[in-house]
Amino acid sequence: MKYMLIMRGTDEAYEAYKEMPFEEVIAAMGRYNEELVKAGVLVAGEGLTDASEGFVVDFASETPLVTDGPYGETKELFNGFWILEVSSKEEAAEWAKKVPLGPGSFIEVRRVTELSDFPQDNEFIQREAEFRAANDPTFKL
Repeated sequence: MKYMLIMRGTDEAYEAYKEMPFEEVIAAMGRYNEELVKAGVLVAGEGLTDASEGFVVDFASETPLVTDGPYGETKELFNGFWILEVSSKEEAAEWAKKVPLGPGSFIEVRRVTELSDFPQDNEFIQREAEFRAANDPTFKL
């Protein structure tokens, strides 16, 4: 099963982060990522730039509206993610508890859907399975 670990924080957590030496932050995350790699569970993981560099596409009206960041409350934003391939929800929780974050930070954990979660007789699900199999010899439905 794949799980996404989504890094979030409060205003207080962001302020505390600014006070930490950048090299210390990078080293702590590097050690955590290395542990994920050695365990063979890391599928992907990236940090994100500041929300002020992003934008939102709002589909509330007939024509989607693009709005530059920053947007939303701090607690609604996320700063990075990891995708892990693990055997259970419990294992995902154990890895999430090891993320080197401090007070005011939190990790949202969500299972990534798989093609097998959808009706297999659906034309688009079948097409996606064919596409994935053609591009990834290890792909299994």
